[in-house]
Amino acid sequence: MPKAMNSQQARELTDIPNIGRSMAEDLRGLGIETPAQVRSMDPVTVYEQLRGPMGERHDPCVLDTFLAAHDFMNGGTARPWWDFTARRKALLARQR
Repeated sequence: MPKAMNSQQARELTDIPNIGRSMAEDLRGLGIETPAQVRSMDPVTVYEQLRGPMGERHDPCVLDTFLAAHDFMNGGTARPWWDFTARRKALLARQR
């Protein structure tokens, strides 16, 4: 199934580039049901919230994926999640 080319085309979570079924289920488990909610979410907070239900910290690439989805839903172009690794590292370094 093709992904959305822009945020207005995203009707389901899995329409967002980089969001597959498993990642969509993780988001739904945290109460994020729609692409509009991805637009307004804080990717770092959502990543940290996964620790609660899952009982452990997820791979940092999950945060890269959330950053990519959030960027796309806020007007960014569809880019692979790994393009956000440097941003993730900078965000987490500032938190420490």
